[in-house]
Amino acid sequence: MSLSNRIRQEALALGFDAVGIARVPPAGQDSGRDGKPSPSAFLSQLFDRLRTWLDAQFHGTMGWMARDPARRADPTQVLPGCRSVISVGLNYFTGHHADERPGHGRIARYAWGRDYHEVLGVKLTALCSRIQALAPESRSIWYVDTGPVMEKAWAQQAGLGWIGKHSNLVSGQYGSWLVLGEVLTTLDLEPDEAGSDLCGSCSLCIKACPTGAIVEPYVVDARRCISYLTIEYRGEALEIPEVLRRGIGHRMFGCDDCLDVCPYNTQASATMNADLQPRSWTLRPDLEDLSRTTNGDFLRLTDQSPIRRTKLRGFLRNVEIARRNQQPS
Repeated sequence: MSLSNRIRQEALALGFDAVGIARVPPAGQDSGRDGKPSPSAFLSQLFDRLRTWLDAQFHGTMGWMARDPARRADPTQVLPGCRSVISVGLNYFTGHHADERPGHGRIARYAWGRDYHEVLGVKLTALCSRIQALAPESRSIWYVDTGPVMEKAWAQQAGLGWIGKHSNLVSGQYGSWLVLGEVLTTLDLEPDEAGSDLCGSCSLCIKACPTGAIVEPYVVDARRCISYLTIEYRGEALEIPEVLRRGIGHRMFGCDDCLDVCPYNTQASATMNADLQPRSWTLRPDLEDLSRTTNGDFLRLTDQSPIRRTKLRGFLRNVEIARRNQQPS
């Protein structure tokens, strides 16, 4: 069995639902104006796409995304000598349905259970240890979401799926319900075939967005996105334009609307992963009760949960917006 297949096998044995490998193209040999080698066409494409998005200010207040975009677009600047990216995915669809009767808020599916950063992190640490045992001379590092890596682009290159018009990864097997992680390694591994875009003429996700955040196919203006407004944005409620506040509706942490309508979700099967099963309150958040949340309550409710990212202040802001949106006009 090849080393690449051994690594794929180890990843699946650790509980990942999807795994693929992309080769990091070496830098070109032609010298640029500064005398440095020019990047490959693929890496240039990643950088140009990121730079265009940042220049449009679509990242809003997420200043870290604008820091050193060249490094974010090139894994060799993150891990010198990087030759391959191993992308992994974990299915977080549980088959449960949120109780959206009046008085309840809505939380994005990925946040119903334990923080996926922690769940994937444990598995990725183990995967790196196994890679080291298989190839002691190699160097590897892993990331989950927060690293300087364009994870969805590399996941598509590794064959896990394709980037849909909502800018999220879509899997032919798991639909829109994969959380992603990646291992950067100096090993030159046999790559998988890149995923092909199967969106076709479908535009359901664009039409479903309550705030018009998908400004064109494959491009999201985070400043209008409910996930950004309820998680990353730290301003007060009244600093959010009224039309966007109304668009938030009863959503109090993230938004699944563009994912829910994807036709590929009809084939999704429920995960049995215990860590990702929903906590009872995340399926039916009582807005009246949550409006009285103390700091102690918040720490208890969000223990090992990604919802803690909002901090208590942002959590209460989101609850209040959701409550006001459910009040009669």
